[in-house]
Amino acid sequence: MAQHHVLSAIVLVTCILCYYNSCNCGFVFDDISAIKDNRDLRPHTPIKNVFLNDFWGTPMHKEQSHKSYRPLCVLTFRWNYLFHQLEPLGYHLVNMLLHGVVCLMYFRMCSMFLPEISSFVAAMLFAVHPIHTEAVTGVVGRAETLSSVFFLAAFLFYSNATKRKKVTGWQHLTLSMICVAIAMLCKEQGITVTGVCVVYEIFVAQKLRVSDLQYLVRWLVSGKGAVNNSWTPDVTRRLAVLFASTVGLLVLRLQIMGSKLPVFTRFDNPASVAPTPSRQLSYAHLISVNLWLLLFPCDLCCDWTMGTIPLIESVTDPRNATTLAAVVVLGLLCHTALTTSNRQQATVLIMGLALLVLPFLPASNLFFPVGFVVAERILYMPSMGFCLLIGYGWNILFEKERLRRAAWMCLGVLLFVHGCKTYTRNYDWESEYSIFMAGLRVNQRNAKLFNNVGHALESQGRFEEALQFFHKAVSVQEDDIGAHINVGRTLNHLKMYKEAEDAYLKAKSLLPKAKPGESYQARIAPNHLNVFLNLANLIAKNETRLEEADLLYRQAISMRADYTQAYINRGDVLLKLNRTKEAQEVYERALFYDSNNPDIYYNLGVVFLEQGKAPQALAYLDKALEFDPEHEQALLNSAILLQELGRAELRKVARERLLKLLRKDATNERVHFNLGMLAMDDRDVAGAEHWFRQAVQLKEDFRSALFNLALLLADDHRPLEAAPFLNQLVKYHPDHVKGLILLGDIYINTIKDLDAAENCYKRILQLDPENIQGLHNLCVVYVERGELVRAEKCLARAHLMAPHEDYVLRHLKIVQTRIAKLQLSTDANDASSEVPVEAESQNLHKTIPDFSRRGNLDSSDEVRRATSSDVNSGRGEAGTQGKRINRRPAQPPVYVNNVPTGSTTKKVLRASLEYSEYPPDLPNPLEASDRDTPSFS
Repeated sequence: MAQHHVLSAIVLVTCILCYYNSCNCGFVFDDISAIKDNRDLRPHTPIKNVFLNDFWGTPMHKEQSHKSYRPLCVLTFRWNYLFHQLEPLGYHLVNMLLHGVVCLMYFRMCSMFLPEISSFVAAMLFAVHPIHTEAVTGVVGRAETLSSVFFLAAFLFYSNATKRKKVTGWQHLTLSMICVAIAMLCKEQGITVTGVCVVYEIFVAQKLRVSDLQYLVRWLVSGKGAVNNSWTPDVTRRLAVLFASTVGLLVLRLQIMGSKLPVFTRFDNPASVAPTPSRQLSYAHLISVNLWLLLFPCDLCCDWTMGTIPLIESVTDPRNATTLAAVVVLGLLCHTALTTSNRQQATVLIMGLALLVLPFLPASNLFFPVGFVVAERILYMPSMGFCLLIGYGWNILFEKERLRRAAWMCLGVLLFVHGCKTYTRNYDWESEYSIFMAGLRVNQRNAKLFNNVGHALESQGRFEEALQFFHKAVSVQEDDIGAHINVGRTLNHLKMYKEAEDAYLKAKSLLPKAKPGESYQARIAPNHLNVFLNLANLIAKNETRLEEADLLYRQAISMRADYTQAYINRGDVLLKLNRTKEAQEVYERALFYDSNNPDIYYNLGVVFLEQGKAPQALAYLDKALEFDPEHEQALLNSAILLQELGRAELRKVARERLLKLLRKDATNERVHFNLGMLAMDDRDVAGAEHWFRQAVQLKEDFRSALFNLALLLADDHRPLEAAPFLNQLVKYHPDHVKGLILLGDIYINTIKDLDAAENCYKRILQLDPENIQGLHNLCVVYVERGELVRAEKCLARAHLMAPHEDYVLRHLKIVQTRIAKLQLSTDANDASSEVPVEAESQNLHKTIPDFSRRGNLDSSDEVRRATSSDVNSGRGEAGTQGKRINRRPAQPPVYVNNVPTGSTTKKVLRASLEYSEYPPDLPNPLEASDRDTPSFS
């Protein structure tokens, strides 16, 4: 027992040494869809959603669902998120520990069939095998490791239930069936353990041979004939429980799937759409490919789809020889296992083959086509049987005295080489760029890899380099719709709009044509419809082509009525066309298909803002926050609306929302600005100054922050501190009239630079010749200089422009009076007459209208809707919320404004644009004449 514990510790330490560097890896490939973009992980999402949606967060009843139902695995991701949100370290640490647990349990299982030292060898080989890096280092590989824990637990419990010959250990059997169910709810392969238990029951527990099986079948069918003496009613009951449990779980699984298989494209699994006999020959060839990966895991690749393994077109293809060799080897092993007189050899071979073959069956395309060609993580469970067979082979060598030393040397070399390969392979999973470039080093026939490298570069802003990889993807797979979409999107980023439109039109031409009587949406990958969105978004940049863009959105919707992203983007175009009522109807229709989408509620809030219905807008923004409390745009805009209501208790809620945004992103200048506005509402001058300064520091040309900070300082009797900010304001925004007026006022009153003040007011009149305030203040400059005649003409002009402004008329009379006094005076040096002139001119200047403390709104600051200005083509082929292409095919893409993240998953469209100023038609304690109002786009 002590030796067993020591060997177990060695196995565990080996696991840690091989995989500890995986903790430095980030989220890559499928991790983006399953972790970063999966709303089911967020604490605010109802826990029931985990059991209603697939592994990627898509409702199981939807056609675009991948049908991978693994709620217990998703629960562990949710627990990870609860403790450390999206910090990858915790996720990788759990995966590494789970692999260690599996290795220990596997060591325990091998001890049932092999001597302890040979079991240790098998466990060590399993611990370091490089084929496991995808399952352990890739976060989504947790489905394999977690399912394997309960797979092995189910088998160990079942073996305990059969220990007593004539009595069943029902407690252990019950625990075994519970573990089977849990294993299946972690990963579909888990249910295959029942087949392993059946093999164990018949060939190991009951020790039946081939001849015994003939009698057993005859006895089961006719009730006649003899049966093995060890066969008891309890054996029949155990097998009946296994059969009933398996059928029950399969029926449940089919019910959850809605009795529908997932929709895959020909790029995901080319053989699935190949004609006979190419399909059968290609499927059979994959057996030898998987066995080769177990034997020689040298060239590993994260994606084996598309053209990675060319189809076998005829029986004369030389690769058929490898298929034949694999079948012959497996057949010989089966024949030996069933006919050998060596009981231990028979047991090990039978169990090794059962563990090798049965867990692989769901991925073999034998019962249904799968969405991949080869997936290394799928070999995690089958490698248990492989390592068991290798352990037995090593044991044969070890038992021969003269070969014992050679056996140890070969084992040492094998473990060292595999361990080093595993350790270095972990570094490939460090980032998206590294994992896809590693794939290209061994696989140049897969367009997805080129696309995903392009996405990785695109996410770093390296568009020209990304474009080269996208063009390469097109050359490798000319009919890859996603690759053409990626080319178009990258050209759009490079502002080559005509070329981008041509690329989108080429992708559109490759879409399958509709056939009479055949469902179109069953024949097209949802992410391929992104071509309509990308093309429409590009066209919509030209306001004269908005109707054309709307037509493209409607065409996409006609192809898939549940294509919510098309509804969202169409709503944006309708708003640009001032058809707000139609936009509202479009968003409400989108809610019919996706009632849990916070971005749709957010956009509806924007629609009601456009309609001037602030209460309804606030209600929809709050609804968006109900579904996603972290929704940044809803947090910001609802905080502004709450602030505008002018109630102290609502300002407190607004401040909490803004501070929440600040904790998420301390570099968002708009959050700092609006916190400053809240401080102004509370008459907290120091606080407002702090937040405005922070906003200006983050964005030196922030129009509203610069003006409000200068206004705050001027009102606080610090005009010299305000002047630099006003100069900075007019430097970046030379058309800011209010800033020019305030700057001119400071030049006159404080700095005494009349020339600079005159330039400010003349600039205002250039921008707006009818601006009465700018003209009046220019007149004041003339008065200050003593140019009374010029001032009189100026004020007379102002009076003609604004005859109802009393202060203009009053000041005109003052100047006229002074001119009359000067004309009647006979003594030009009479100083007594100069005193009233100075007093009058000073009094004249003081009548310049003051600014409201809330004059903060600029038309340049707008409300924007949650749309995708350039939708990524989807991780499934072209890559989606600018990243990579996901191995999982036919999934809805992830959208983020101008950021490709592609995938077959879903990160919903993130509304990345917002307004930071006050919307019109909202109550404000300030006079309307003193406020700038924003325009909404």
